[in-house]
Amino acid sequence: MDTMTAPYAPAAPFGRLAAAMITPFTADDELDTDGAQRLAIRLVDDGGCDALVLSGTTGESPTTSDAEKETLLRAVAEAVGNRARIIAGVGTSDTRHTVALARSAERAGAHGLLVVTPYYSRPTQEAVSHHLRTVADATGLPVMLYDIPGRTGTALTARTLLRLAAHPRIVAVKDCAYDPLKSAKVLAATDLAYYAGCDEQILPLRALGGSGCVSTAANAAPRAVRALLDAYDAGDTAGAARRQLALVPLIEAVTGGEHPGTVTVKALLNHLGLPAGPVRGPLLAADAELTSRLADALQTTLDRTADAATAVPAAVPG
Repeated sequence: MDTMTAPYAPAAPFGRLAAAMITPFTADDELDTDGAQRLAIRLVDDGGCDALVLSGTTGESPTTSDAEKETLLRAVAEAVGNRARIIAGVGTSDTRHTVALARSAERAGAHGLLVVTPYYSRPTQEAVSHHLRTVADATGLPVMLYDIPGRTGTALTARTLLRLAAHPRIVAVKDCAYDPLKSAKVLAATDLAYYAGCDEQILPLRALGGSGCVSTAANAAPRAVRALLDAYDAGDTAGAARRQLALVPLIEAVTGGEHPGTVTVKALLNHLGLPAGPVRGPLLAADAELTSRLADALQTTLDRTADAATAVPAAVPG
């Protein structure tokens, strides 16, 4: 069989599969706490998610108030209890505001913090390091750094990551840098847990020693993402590859086009009758044509995932 002994399992302070959860709103654009609880329970109990990232970009953090972020966190924490880790997105371009959000998240029951590099102001690496250490010093919670230069305009360099790894509460990285050499250098030299922040990178990063993923696609197909990680960790590398490829239609539809993941995921969840609701401006809701394409992509991925599960592994020559 085309399998191998299960690989070394890296440290995973936030589990292996974290969903970058959307923030449900009601039809009149208010926070839907009941919907958020139902969605969280589905993702954890039915979908196999080990963690939920709240108030990230997919969770519309730029357009939710501080009070809404705290209310959302308390509601989700109540819904899932200790069955999953709750990671609160607290990153802003203002150090004082980020510290305040971090402390609020700790009081509200978060298990960890997701902190993005400050955006728009384009700080130096020294300034970025100072910002991130200041936030990590502000609470007792473990911190996942968010490296996504395509959105922030500022990448975390390998040197900066190596320095930040020395902080006792900086334990992980959400990697959206599309720089595998940098990721490899940091993985080889530190104990930082790396999580793929881009769904197409889940298997490549896991094979390199990554801990798991923070997945946008998991909002709609959590079990398909979980099956990929389970296959690889069981030593079925060929099966894991099939499952990663099966996800391609959904990944491309959700994050590969001009529409942000918040828009596409909410369109899919609304189509499925799951809690989501409208998006907040400046985002615009998906139209019927886009929603139809998304639904088709989801069905294709689910069909291919089912086929991958029943495929007979090829025999190893000799």
